[in-house]
Amino acid sequence: MPRSVVFATVGGPEVLTVRPAELPEPGPGELRLRVAAIGLNRAEALFRAGLYLEQPKLPSTLGYEASGTVEAVGEGVTGFAPGDRVDVVPAFSQTDYGTYGTHVLVPASAVVHHLAGLTPAEGAAVWMPYLTAYGALAEDGHLRPGDFVLITAAASGVGLAAIRTARRLGAVPIATTRTAAKRQRLLDAGAAHVVVTGEEDLVASVLDATGGRGVRTVFDPVAGPGVLDLARTVTPGGRLIVYGRLDPTDTPLPGQDTFVSVLSRFYSMHEVTHDAERLRRAHAFVTAGLADGSFVPVIDRVFEGLDTVVEAHRYLEAGAQVGKIVLTVTD
Repeated sequence: MPRSVVFATVGGPEVLTVRPAELPEPGPGELRLRVAAIGLNRAEALFRAGLYLEQPKLPSTLGYEASGTVEAVGEGVTGFAPGDRVDVVPAFSQTDYGTYGTHVLVPASAVVHHLAGLTPAEGAAVWMPYLTAYGALAEDGHLRPGDFVLITAAASGVGLAAIRTARRLGAVPIATTRTAAKRQRLLDAGAAHVVVTGEEDLVASVLDATGGRGVRTVFDPVAGPGVLDLARTVTPGGRLIVYGRLDPTDTPLPGQDTFVSVLSRFYSMHEVTHDAERLRRAHAFVTAGLADGSFVPVIDRVFEGLDTVVEAHRYLEAGAQVGKIVLTVTD
């Protein structure tokens, strides 16, 4: 019997429940998938808690990423057929679709063919991180070979993808982490330098690592008052990119006290995934990186079965992972 993860009220992980569901029929432009694995993201925890950019329409399901098999094809869909192995990319609103279930509907525009050599768990773990990093660092050509880039909260799935994306572009990634426990993992992932922010002065450490020049780009998911220190690491004409709000307090405008020339912007991965041509370029970039070994899916932990979803979300919110958390569907 099909099952789906839903929540009837916003709150902590405990609001998630697994319920029987009707087998959905795809409408025009849609596919029905039999899900094998689901990639978990911080955005889903925020959505569940009522703290995301969009408010859920209760009762609601959730989820941006999955890997599975096409079961049915809606009217007007081309390029996919029942039996195809595919992955879902985050190219829709969670108020319209979700991937937390055994059988789900998704727009065909948010589906790519599964790459040979990847497991379902890896297919569910690769797209959000690398599409996010591609759009911020590679799409407009701002980050150049030889440039330094500062990647904060770098042990996340997106942070690790950003390290490898910077390396593939010829840039020099500097990673931050709160504790020394993750330092070696970040170095192994390709970081040229690691700043342990709980033990080291961020600005002094970055300037020392760059020979006093500073970085051309900062890639930050935290926001909040900490952006003022981040801006002090940016060379004139550089860019401070904020792609999340792990710190929910107000984010000040860097440079207003000194008028330092730093371009600050908020960035959403949807800038890429909601634009067909940008998504085509991003897919080509990520696929090429996976093919030549520059990119690899990094999975921290796999939870087995939809019934472990509450435990998986608690682990997600603990913030101890290095890489992605994946939930396999064993129903």
